Formats: sequence, C-alpha cells, structure tokens
Amino acid sequence: MVSILQSLSKTIHLSIVLAVLLFLGLFFAGGDFAFDQLFWSWLFRYLHVLAGVMWIGLLWYLNFVQIPSMPKIPDDQKPAIGKVIAPAALFWFRWAAMATLITGLITLALYYGHERSISALTFTLTSDYSDPQALTIGIGMWLAIIMAYNVWMVIWPNQKRALGIVEADPETKAKSARTAMLFSRTNTMLSVPMLLAMVAAQNLS
Repeated sequence: MVSILQSLSKTIHLSIVLAVLLFLGLFFAGGDFAFDQLFWSWLFRYLHVLAGVMWIGLLWYLNFVQIPSMPKIPDDQKPAIGKVIAPAALFWFRWAAMATLITGLITLALYYGHERSISALTFTLTSDYSDPQALTIGIGMWLAIIMAYNVWMVIWPNQKRALGIVEADPETKAKSARTAMLFSRTNTMLSVPMLLAMVAAQNLS
C-alpha cells in the first residue's frame, strides 16, 4: 500500500478502481440497472462535481494560499513558484474549469430536458410558468460561465505573460500579474454565490 501511495498515478488509479467497485455494488445489487437517461444523468453530475472540486479547490488555493504567501517568500525562492508550481496549478485550474462547464451543460440537458434547459439559461424569460429551480440553476450556471470565461480569456493569457511563458517586458509582466490577480479575486467572490445557487436548486421544485 505504501508503494501505491508514494505514486500519484497509482493512487489515482486505485481510487478509480475503488469507485468502480462501489458503483458496481450500488447499481447492480438491485438487479434493475440499465444504461438509461437516469444513469447518464447521474454519471455526468458525478463528473461535474469532480471537475468542480478541482476547479474551485485550485481557485481557493491560489487566492487563500499562493497569492498571500508570495510576499513572505524570499526572492531567491520565488522562481520555484513561478516556474514550477504556478504553471502546474494553472494547467489543472484552466482545464478543470473547462471540464466543469462542459459536464455542467450536459448535466443540465440530461436532467432538465430541452425546454427547461433553455428556461434555465434564459432565467425563465422564455417560459410562461414559474420555475424557481430552473431560475436558480440558471443563475448558478451563468455565474460559472462568467468565471470560466475569466479563466480562459483573462487570467490565463495574463498569467502567461506574468510567468514568462510568453515574452513580455517587466512593466507588462507586472500589469498582467495584477490583472490576473484581480480577475482571480473576482472569481473567488463569485464562487460562493455560484455554489449556493447550485446547491439550493437541488432542493427547489
């Protein structure tokens, strides 16, 4: 077991095996399992949650740990953050954002169907009936869409300049670092109401 836990790859593979075994036990024990819409709805919601945990977890790591800690790190040690840790964190950060968005839209379509999905994404303006669940999930989704846009169109391009992945003069690097930080803080601000809307929608009808 120790040899497995010393390797991230082996640890993740074991985690997947355990999840599959749990899945088989939960879904096949009843004897009425089918690859129907209910199954795919459940599967994509699970994938959506996994991606979301990675995305928001890294967002909060960057804002609660890395950014506040940078002024406390000696100058001779800062290159290790900028050249090794930050690029790795940003890789998983941006692709987790993309995966969260894609699996979220698929989950919406599977759970809500065409009409209610459109209703959710338009804040029920296209509906002639009251649908608080669709309205709430729509608010949560648009907050997430704005956050994902910020990740790919603002934070990542500016971080590439700030970290030296893309050539830039010192003044541009400093400006880009500030812009990336401000939009990352914006996403942190939006993350709490976004999660509230996502969770609250599950208890509305």
